[in-house]
Amino acid sequence: MEIYEELQARGLVAQVTDEEEIRELVNTGKAKFYIGFDPTADSLHVGHFMALCLMKRLQMAGNQPVVLIGGGTGYVGDPSGRSDMRSMMTPETIQHNCECFKKQMERFIEFGPDKAIMVNNADWLLKLNYIDLLREVGACFSVNNMLRAECYKQRMEKGLSFLEFNYMIMQSYDFYYLFQNYGVNLQFGGDDQWSNMLFGTDLIRKKLGKNASAMTITLLMNSEGKKMGKTAKGAVWLDPNKTSPFEFYQYWRNVGDEDVLKCIRMLTFLPLEEIDKMDKWEGSQLNEAKEILAYELTKLVHGEEEANHAKTASKALFAGGSDDTHMPTTKLEESQLTDGSIGILELMLALKLTGTKNEARRLVQQGGVTINDTEKATLDTRITKEQLTEGVKIRKGKKVYHKAVL
Repeated sequence: MEIYEELQARGLVAQVTDEEEIRELVNTGKAKFYIGFDPTADSLHVGHFMALCLMKRLQMAGNQPVVLIGGGTGYVGDPSGRSDMRSMMTPETIQHNCECFKKQMERFIEFGPDKAIMVNNADWLLKLNYIDLLREVGACFSVNNMLRAECYKQRMEKGLSFLEFNYMIMQSYDFYYLFQNYGVNLQFGGDDQWSNMLFGTDLIRKKLGKNASAMTITLLMNSEGKKMGKTAKGAVWLDPNKTSPFEFYQYWRNVGDEDVLKCIRMLTFLPLEEIDKMDKWEGSQLNEAKEILAYELTKLVHGEEEANHAKTASKALFAGGSDDTHMPTTKLEESQLTDGSIGILELMLALKLTGTKNEARRLVQQGGVTINDTEKATLDTRITKEQLTEGVKIRKGKKVYHKAVL
């Protein structure tokens, strides 16, 4: 099976322009494609995961990835899928986040001469003169068409700032610039980017004429990647210091029955023939499929050794075992204790199992907090210094474990 047909079979293709040209480019390894990542945090998260896996697949098929870091667009913020305006970041924060992204991406993509390259749109966007930009590309954009774009329609009722309104022009200019200066002929993105991507393709064709049209093509990834990022209760990061390999494994181990095979097909590199055999799995077999998914993705992000540790620890915990070696652990200082102990609500906050004391109180009152697998916490529960010296295992709900030690 050719790579483009494999992308379709894995459910990764939602909409395309110029499909035959895309098919030819991708299957012959002639695509030089880009995907953009805005540096809104110091780590990538599971919402980026599909894009990273897609880049890896295409590079393995001989195509060249161009990672576009939005150091420039990060100053503005994308309104797509948002109900409020994104917080403004300082130049120092944006630069730091860009550097963190590159380190994480190197686990997925091979950078180097004739391999993947990373570019930062701050290198050209921050140098643009506003009047020159208006003269160069302003006439190519219809305000009526822009307002019809889904990413703006969602924000019109609550208020769309002029700052955000410029995002589409900036993203379109990125494709225009990359096409001219780097030979990029293909862009990928989630479905919330469809309007922006089409405007970028249209800009190139208006500026460079029909001779460029065969090379300015856009492929749209399925929206599942965005859903993954949004369904997590709290972000699930690729940085092991923010989300441990065990927590990462547990996130995928606990996906819904209806999503597990979809995730295996889209995100793992298991052969399709092997995955197709799982389509008839049900009941306890779906738990096995979840273990396969969790192991394969943890190995991809954190390496085989960490994946093996996470798998072993998970099996031990859910079989009622005592192996908590690889459980997420927080070390408390004695100064956090009061008269030699700490209340359960304060402990939940210290372990970051809840964001507020009120949330912790509701969870405890509902019987959702267990200590060392046996004792149901109450609002009066206090954990002593002696207990913490040995290590105390806290379970939130049925599936979230954390250990506290002094």
